[in-house]
Amino acid sequence: MIKTCMKIENSHRLLLITFAFLLLSLFVAVNASAGCFTIIVGKDASADGSVLVAHNEDAGPPVIVNHYKIPRKTHPAGSTVELMEGGYIEQVPETYSYIWSEIPDLYFSDSFVNEWGVCITSNACPSREDRPEFSDGGISKMLRHILIQRSKTAREAIELAGELVERFGYDSSGRTYTICDPDEGWLFAVVHGRHWLAHRVPDDQVAMIANVYSIREVDLNDYKNVIASDDILSYASKRGWLNPEDGFDFAATYAHRQALADTNNFGRQWSGLCQVTDERLKLNSKLPSSLEPNRKLDVTDMMKILRNHHEGTDLDLQEPSSGSPHQAGKSTICSWATQTSFIAQLRSDLPREVGLVYWACLGSPCISCYTPFCFGIDKFPEGFALDGDAPTLVEFRQNAAAPFTADSDQAFWTFINFYHKVDARHAFNLEFIRSKFDLIEADALAKQKQLEVMFPTVHKKHRANPTKLLREHSREIYLSTISAMDEIIQKLK
Repeated sequence: MIKTCMKIENSHRLLLITFAFLLLSLFVAVNASAGCFTIIVGKDASADGSVLVAHNEDAGPPVIVNHYKIPRKTHPAGSTVELMEGGYIEQVPETYSYIWSEIPDLYFSDSFVNEWGVCITSNACPSREDRPEFSDGGISKMLRHILIQRSKTAREAIELAGELVERFGYDSSGRTYTICDPDEGWLFAVVHGRHWLAHRVPDDQVAMIANVYSIREVDLNDYKNVIASDDILSYASKRGWLNPEDGFDFAATYAHRQALADTNNFGRQWSGLCQVTDERLKLNSKLPSSLEPNRKLDVTDMMKILRNHHEGTDLDLQEPSSGSPHQAGKSTICSWATQTSFIAQLRSDLPREVGLVYWACLGSPCISCYTPFCFGIDKFPEGFALDGDAPTLVEFRQNAAAPFTADSDQAFWTFINFYHKVDARHAFNLEFIRSKFDLIEADALAKQKQLEVMFPTVHKKHRANPTKLLREHSREIYLSTISAMDEIIQKLK
């Protein structure tokens, strides 16, 4: 009898372990298709001639988001950079200045713009590779840090990324890095191990990426627009993934089968593209990597797309009278998991201090507000960088559920707390919330244009300290947002 009970107990334990494993597998699969979203607008497709990069970083709780301005740094001769997995590379004598959006403790969630206008962000794109090769543990988190610190152009960053991936091997299933500068926009698709391919977005087109490789048919002989590891074709043929007679479609060849077929992935790409074209795009997994938009796109267009929940499409599952679109059962561009969002304006026809602008938002952008940060700032406002590591889930929930306080010294927690106060009644609150935030963003855009016109004169007159003007410009807009949040909360009580 005792033995029988032990067998039953062990069976139950095994069943629970199996069930937990299945839940974990489901969680991983869902999160692989419910993550970030990125837009690249070529310089001839934008209203002001800039290359635009727009991105929602979906990390999910419990996390925090910090923003820094990192200065140029010099390094001793012979010093090295540790890659975290065990390898090292040689350090360069000097590294460039950059804006850094950081989610501590996460390897793949940081975004950057450096002093040359190189912008880097990324989307998880699982690959089908199951036999990756590495040296010295491979490279992962440090890849983007090395690129942003050393690259003057997007193409230079692409070439360096390719060298590092081939040297060490990429230690993650797969990813698409968006790497842009004021002249070019690139997609750098890396596969688990040592294979990669980069594709240049045409200057007159816009590209959108969810969580599956979006690069399709390419000409590997077109070095101006396509760069890849030498054996990108032969390796795929050897693995049985490619018949050379059928042509080469990168996504179809290297993407994870589940990610490629998941509506949560191509549905977001489709929904975003539908907002910038008059074409009747089919809702399927073979969408164009990029297309010509039906108008010149600007920062406000990027804001609108990043706030999208499939409204008015076949994928819109929210009832008009229901609560939050973030709980409607489909992965959307704007998500409950979006912890930070940004739009980078990359321009070379203005001084870099104002020609490079990082529009940052915390929380889900549909019920949040973007603040412009010119590259010429010396630091972000107090409160945009929090002390310590990522919180525990209990700490995150406590901060999110606490009574709302308009605390400008705790930017992330103020925005996240606000989100949790208003999102449950999203459909009822949205019009009022947006009426407040839209005014702030319109005012910010107008002031930004004025600043860009007057800056050369001001810079010449106050060359030693233009940073104070730029810092106060952003701080004023940020404080207006905090004040609006407080007003909204009081009104909705």
